[in-house]
Amino acid sequence: MTEFESKHGQVSTPPYQLYMSFTDMRNFVSMLPADRRNDVQADFDTITASIQGFNIGVKVHERVPYSRIELVDWGAPLAFHIVLYFDPGSGDNAYGTDFHIKVEAELNLMMKMMLGGKVKDALDKIVDTLVDASHGKMPEGFDPSQFDPSRFGGGSGV
Repeated sequence: MTEFESKHGQVSTPPYQLYMSFTDMRNFVSMLPADRRNDVQADFDTITASIQGFNIGVKVHERVPYSRIELVDWGAPLAFHIVLYFDPGSGDNAYGTDFHIKVEAELNLMMKMMLGGKVKDALDKIVDTLVDASHGKMPEGFDPSQFDPSRFGGGSGV
């Protein structure tokens, strides 16, 4: 398997709160632009999407409260394993979260050459977006009124 790891990001939200926002796969649908939601189905443990004619699914494999969530492929055209880490922050971010992502995927040589750098860049962008959102800078096109952070046990959201 090919392994990719994102950079670490210091999210200004406590691990328990950030973890809770990722536990329910339906939360991801609510964060998508309205025109993309029709191609995505989700329940508590799974999310599936049709992307450029391919069906890709992800299923929660394991939840370790406030520490990590492991996801695996579910009906996807290739095998992969994703781990989201919610480590306690330190230093200036002592009450926040050190967030990072690790992905393992079965890629043949051609896929590895085509996607390798793009996967790492995408993971880093996810981390950067989450860090920015925790500091009040929302991604372009994101409508915060569509997202209710009080569902996750806190008044301030990510």
